[in-house]
Amino acid sequence: MPRSPGTTGESVGAVTGAEISVGPLRRRHLRGVMAIERAVYAHPWTESLFQSELALPSSRLYLVARAGRTTVGYAGIMFAPDEAHVTTIAVHPDWQRRAVATRLLVALTRGALERGYQALTLEVRAGARGAQALYRRFGMTPEGVRKGYYSHPPEDAVVMWVRDIDSADYARLLEGLERRARRAEGAA
Repeated sequence: MPRSPGTTGESVGAVTGAEISVGPLRRRHLRGVMAIERAVYAHPWTESLFQSELALPSSRLYLVARAGRTTVGYAGIMFAPDEAHVTTIAVHPDWQRRAVATRLLVALTRGALERGYQALTLEVRAGARGAQALYRRFGMTPEGVRKGYYSHPPEDAVVMWVRDIDSADYARLLEGLERRARRAEGAA
């Protein structure tokens, strides 16, 4: 479900000293999620779309990152027959570069592993170099392009994959990413 980055949005501000927690996204979190949607996407998902996704717990997993009581990010994954497909991941601009996305992607990956998946995939804007760097840290590699996938502005999507997420090597990678994310959180 392609979206485009926006230019304005509500500020959630900094919550000084608050530890980031990641847990299941619930309907009560949607106000904060929608504020982030409006802040980062020119064409945000609707609240009803999120509610529809949350109503499919057997094939979806949505998580929320919170600093204290403030929603600072969220992510979702869809479970298809042979793959776990990351559908969304967003962090409020005030909280970007604080390892929130890393924490969310670690938790999504663990959710996929708990359900027996061995591969993750996603689409990312061709020009989203920061996001692509994050995904490469998770072992994802570009394997294709979807021409004209995004609109407003129009842009291709890079299709990225990582396989063998159930391996011991990948478990060590996830542990390292999580440790670095916690250190980054402590330094913020």
